Amino acid sequence: MLVHQALDRAAQVARFVAGTGSPVVIHVDARTPATQREGLVQALADLPQVRFCKRHRCDWGTWSLVAAMQSAAELLLRDFPGVERVYAMSGACLPLRPVAELQAWLDRHPDTDFIESVNVADVNWTKGGLNEERFTLWFPVGFKRNKWVFDRLVDAQRLLPVKRDIPDGIVPHMGSQWWCLTRETLEAILKDPMRPVYDRYFRRVWIPDESYFQTLVRLHARRIESRSLTLGKFDHQGKPHVFYDDHLTLLRRSDCFMARKIWRGADRLYQHFLAPREAGSDTEPQPSRIDRHFARATEQRVRGRPGLYMASRFPVANRENGKTAEPYSVFQGFTEVFQDFEGWLAAVANCRVHGHLFAPQKAQFAGRERHFAGGLSDSATLRDYNPRAFLTNLLWATRGERQCFQFGPGDTQGRKFDLLWFMATDSNAQISVISGAWAVPLYRSGGDFAQLRREAARLQRIESEMIEILHAPQTRARIRIWTMAEFLENPAEPLHTLFDEIAPHSAARLMRLPDLVDLTGFGSFLQELRNQGMQPVLMGDFPTTPLPPDPSHRMK
Repeated sequence: MLVHQALDRAAQVARFVAGTGSPVVIHVDARTPATQREGLVQALADLPQVRFCKRHRCDWGTWSLVAAMQSAAELLLRDFPGVERVYAMSGACLPLRPVAELQAWLDRHPDTDFIESVNVADVNWTKGGLNEERFTLWFPVGFKRNKWVFDRLVDAQRLLPVKRDIPDGIVPHMGSQWWCLTRETLEAILKDPMRPVYDRYFRRVWIPDESYFQTLVRLHARRIESRSLTLGKFDHQGKPHVFYDDHLTLLRRSDCFMARKIWRGADRLYQHFLAPREAGSDTEPQPSRIDRHFARATEQRVRGRPGLYMASRFPVANRENGKTAEPYSVFQGFTEVFQDFEGWLAAVANCRVHGHLFAPQKAQFAGRERHFAGGLSDSATLRDYNPRAFLTNLLWATRGERQCFQFGPGDTQGRKFDLLWFMATDSNAQISVISGAWAVPLYRSGGDFAQLRREAARLQRIESEMIEILHAPQTRARIRIWTMAEFLENPAEPLHTLFDEIAPHSAARLMRLPDLVDLTGFGSFLQELRNQGMQPVLMGDFPTTPLPPDPSHRMK
């Protein structure tokens, strides 16, 4: 057992193992204060089968870890001639099953060495850019303590170039440093006549604790199963996952004999797995049972969840897994041509229908509430500080419920139409536009015509730019655009299509259309705009005297 901190936990595990009659040799890092080591020695003084070997100052990725393992193994083999298997573990390891079950399981696999040993040419899990190079370059300094020097030495050797000779007869292999070897194999490695040559070579290999025994076992083992009996999971950066109390069920489900790394404060894990238990299960270790949980955790760490913005990379554009959390619908012009379109849609499609969420005065939430899900306020000042975040927060806080809202040229567009660009490039967005419908409220307002003409020109310029964005090749949203004249020829068909998309699994049918606003005289209003020098073009070829919709197209 290699320990360097949390010596109280190491003492618990050592006592558990030694209590079954198995000898334990402990190496305490030379950097650990002598008083702490002495406390560990005293805590285990009543166990005659516990030994402490020569101490080495251990640095990550250096030869010192192999030297510590060698010293512990030599002492174990010398003082306990009855030992048949040697299991390497750290102070952060925890037995998940009774030691007797491990012994019985190993008895069913005689002459088998369990050690992860993969040819370096086939390794695909290494992180940091060094694979074969860790065996062909020189590494006289540790990476953790001298990162800058380490990197400069690697750069210099690549530039020269430098290539070390690998000793004859060995092929570099890599794998976990937590193995279980037979006495015969381990003695053969430690007493190999070529050991001085191998030791001298591996002293300048990077992370030799993951390659020394993994390579030399290929020279002496009768039968190798290339796997570690210690459960350990690693993230996308090659760092080990730490197990906490809430991993108890997962660890039990794995049926593995040992696990690392265990958090030193995981009282529940230590109490459960170190409690006296009856041995008798012959279940095979099944680490694959919990692989999907860690794969999902890694995916969430790397890609995130759709629509959830990670604070750690929030300033980086387009790094999230999806712009928004759920599909949503945006309507432009529908409240202008239909009476109570919001209430009608909410009733027939069973979704949450808002008004103009980006109206200049305030956000028009459904029911005109002042506050909405996620603590969102209807304040235009708060909303306009970050309109994109306002929308993404609303969609995240209402997952599972379809959100629909109105958005038109009279709404706050943001700088360079950034909000519309955001929605147009969002695959979750469904944008439906009746172009030119903004003229209906102007017509019905009955205000000063000169002012209406100026406002109509302004809204038409804005909508023209909006439609140009929606036609851009970068768009990913589901976009439908009708001119007002085209839509009013047969409103039933587009409404039915939109209903099927918003509520695709609904058993209800669209039994009635919403009532159209009174457009008598609207064609004359458009003609008067033309007469006053403003050319309305986005409505389509709207007749001066509009015909009513064809009754044969109405829903039945």
